[in-house]
Amino acid sequence: MKEQGKIWMNGKLVPFKNAKVHVLTHALHYSTAVFEGIRCYKTTKGPAIFRLQEHVDRLFKSAKIYSMKVPYSKKVISDGIIKTVLASGLKECYIRPIAYYSYGVLGLTPTPNKIDVAIACWEWNTGESSAGKVRGARCKVSSWLRIDSRSQPMQAKAASNYANAALARVEALKDGYDEAIMLNYYGKVSEGSAENIFTVNKGEIATPPLNAGILDGITRDSVIKIARSEGIDYSSKRYRQRRAVYYR
Repeated sequence: MKEQGKIWMNGKLVPFKNAKVHVLTHALHYSTAVFEGIRCYKTTKGPAIFRLQEHVDRLFKSAKIYSMKVPYSKKVISDGIIKTVLASGLKECYIRPIAYYSYGVLGLTPTPNKIDVAIACWEWNTGESSAGKVRGARCKVSSWLRIDSRSQPMQAKAASNYANAALARVEALKDGYDEAIMLNYYGKVSEGSAENIFTVNKGEIATPPLNAGILDGITRDSVIKIARSEGIDYSSKRYRQRRAVYYR
């Protein structure tokens, strides 16, 4: 990762190398953090952040699910994201705002700790892989099941959910694939390790419903809206793996 620009930490822009947390930070030990993954694209009018408000809304929704009282308003976080992008000097980047239970009391109960918020951005280019962007992606059905929504709130974009996803991703890579397709406890397709899944079949696109144990993806919502505006047949249903394509 190229260190460029500054990182927003609790209301202040600090040098990239100085954005540090204590080793006994609660979130480091118990995954008590929520975050967003936002893209900023280069346009003829300058950098454009993709659906900023929706991402900030979801960050606060995730925080509420985890009993986090974010000590900043949505406007402050939105402005912080914009300031961080401007400070980076990047015309295109990936943005990561994160709210987490910080250093203070180390025990299973997170609520005695205060909530810290940080915003960072960096150049990502094609992401972790070129698969699905400049070539087709080779996918396998993972042996790891997607976490059931009765065990953890999958509607929250929480760090804890991604331990499950990381297991599936590493397994897929070790087996020579680009990505994992995860099934839920009913044996139905839920999502990839880091993306929602759509199938394309005979002019119709389909994607698992939210009750399949998936994150309510903002890119997913965009695909659905575009399909409807273009008059493309769309359905949301539970289904087994077929010809799958995915969107980050």
